[in-house]
Amino acid sequence: MPESRNCIPEHVQKIHLIAVCGTGMGALACMLKSLNFDISGSDQKVYPPMSDFLREQGIHIMDGFDAANISYGPDLVIVGNAVTRENPEVKKMKQMGIPFCSMPQALNRFFAKNKKPLLVSGTHGKTTTAAILAWMLHKGGLDPSFMIGGILQNFDSNYRLGGGDPIIIEGDEYDTAFFDKGPKFMHYQPAISVLTSVEFDHADIFRDLNHVQLVFSRFLSQLKRSSLLLVFDADENIRQIISKAHCRIEYYGSDDHSNWCLGDIQVDAPWSIFEVLKFGEPYGRFKTKMVGLHNLYNTLAVIAIADHLGLSRAKIGAALATFEGVKRRQQIRGLKNQITVMDDFAHHPTAVRETVAAVKSFYSPKRLIAVFEPRTNSSMRDVFQNVYPLAFDFADLICIRQPPLLEKIPVAERFSSEKLVAELRRRGKDAHFFADTASIVEFLVQHAAPGDLVLVMSNGGFDNIHEKLLDRL
Repeated sequence: MPESRNCIPEHVQKIHLIAVCGTGMGALACMLKSLNFDISGSDQKVYPPMSDFLREQGIHIMDGFDAANISYGPDLVIVGNAVTRENPEVKKMKQMGIPFCSMPQALNRFFAKNKKPLLVSGTHGKTTTAAILAWMLHKGGLDPSFMIGGILQNFDSNYRLGGGDPIIIEGDEYDTAFFDKGPKFMHYQPAISVLTSVEFDHADIFRDLNHVQLVFSRFLSQLKRSSLLLVFDADENIRQIISKAHCRIEYYGSDDHSNWCLGDIQVDAPWSIFEVLKFGEPYGRFKTKMVGLHNLYNTLAVIAIADHLGLSRAKIGAALATFEGVKRRQQIRGLKNQITVMDDFAHHPTAVRETVAAVKSFYSPKRLIAVFEPRTNSSMRDVFQNVYPLAFDFADLICIRQPPLLEKIPVAERFSSEKLVAELRRRGKDAHFFADTASIVEFLVQHAAPGDLVLVMSNGGFDNIHEKLLDRL
């Protein structure tokens, strides 16, 4: 069957999702269930908490991919982006002539169609920025919908169906599906969008920085003239492609000439207190529990959007003061014997550097122990081998784990944690290499002291190191 059959029929009731246990696909399944569709799903890694959560929503989940899973004949199959054309359910789907689509196509058709899409894109900061925006619009009474790549602690969820016009979408530059290798964000037509940053990442699908810029250029070029684009003012890679956008553009950051600018900043733990200037004039002073300059920039972009949507400064301030953050973004997992364990999703060297610097400045004079697991398709490759040593300058003690899935990467392209540790030591840092997670836990039990903050960074579960460490301390 030709792949042009990837479409959504007019009348749909039964929907099956292949790879349903991913963060985005799981949220989509729950949103569809809320609209009273009959939902089923399958995945090759069905385990808590996502499996339990989906079953609690009344979604039937099959463990493992099998042609029999869709033999009942759903009206539509939604295919996750990690699913290949060799998947047995994909083959059966084509054999049966069942219409299929990608996650962005489904989100557009069933949820964004009659809404006002607000899209957050960029290499870094998408999830946090989108989360702040979702809470601010909710707190401000605009009743937004959203689907975001992290769990918002204010909602204990990464999705919501609201009755208002706004729908907040995290615009991912990663590819869409095996039948659509373009970025997910190309499927949306936002009324307002944010571009936080453009850097080389996702080395499994992008060749180099030029390739990344090309993809973002295409995104900018498709924005409607009537839309608004908010752009971070200090990103040189953005400046090189911004001419592709033909819509209205506003800049935010620290440049005095930008439309939105950060003014005076003070830290009074647990608060970051900051001034905002709009077109050079004082706009307001706000406070947030978010840590680090990069998060203040994310917040500034959200303030600009909220202002355009008509929220008062009082409502903006109330939302920022009550925003509880995103799980796995500088999330305190526990405190044991005066040792704090923090979890963070940082994995790209820029994100690691910004996170380490922010946490150190906010929690000084505590000793900062940085624990890092390289496990993304980019961080397990040697593309950032010479960049990572610069990311840990503000850490006092550094623990680097062997990448856990290194066999997925060709030998000649593999990242070396041992080389990273050796380079860190040459730079005068107290750095240590570990072959597995258990060894890191044992080391920290022996070397962590009261008053220390242990910052654990990984985009994966890291073998549940946080709870294991807290149990042993």
